[in-house]
Amino acid sequence: MRVLGLDPGSRRTGWGVVDRSGNLFRCVEHGFLAPPAGLDLPRRLHFLARGVGAVMDRFAPGAVVVEEAFHHESVRSTLVLGHVRGALIVAAVERGLEVAEYTPREIKLAVAGNGGAAKEQVAFMVQRILGLSAAPQADAADALAGALCHLNRSRFASRPVARRGGARSSKAWEALLARTAR
Repeated sequence: MRVLGLDPGSRRTGWGVVDRSGNLFRCVEHGFLAPPAGLDLPRRLHFLARGVGAVMDRFAPGAVVVEEAFHHESVRSTLVLGHVRGALIVAAVERGLEVAEYTPREIKLAVAGNGGAAKEQVAFMVQRILGLSAAPQADAADALAGALCHLNRSRFASRPVARRGGARSSKAWEALLARTAR
């Protein structure tokens, strides 16, 4: 199974692709997308959605993990993060991909064994689990951690546990969209 993890941010969005075969995990590739400085929010969102879409098209994951928003002290930062998450989710849904969401605490717990782990601990564990020669850049490490979290959880469930809110099958969803478009 191949999963694309995304760590959303308006200035830098991390991504990481992980394959699982049995109990073995392998990092396919990872990186981050950083919109050019000076772009307004709509153009940053467009840049990120297109960039993540290109990653999805290139690596053909079976699922996409997007870290859930957490509350910043700044309401504006929280709202901007929500816009970024929306753009990334739309890019995945347009490609018919399953979207899973986990809180930062759930991801840290799954990878580092501690829901309050520091970024450095998460990066270290991602490096160890995936056998990387060096710790990935922070945003990419968080994205890889999200992918690992989903692969671990889906391994122990008959169906993915992260699909919340009464997820529908693709056919049921398409039928619903067709009815509402009339």
